[in-house]
Amino acid sequence: METDWQARTKGLLKGELKRRNIGYRELAERLTAMGIPESERNLANKISRGGFTATFLIQCLVACGAQSLRLDDLTN
Repeated sequence: METDWQARTKGLLKGELKRRNIGYRELAERLTAMGIPESERNLANKISRGGFTATFLIQCLVACGAQSLRLDDLTN
């Protein structure tokens, strides 16, 4: 059950990045500019595992410019 939610969360973040055409390198640069140093490789590893914290998710969403988040797709 937990891995199912991890996969959904990972998909949510990857979808937001894809919609904005932001790759891991650019995300790393944006996070670093916000005072949250991350490498492209570290981001790729964290996101591929899907077991990241809510704090990390919010940091990434803010860094990529998300204004809102739809959770409808997560429950289906």
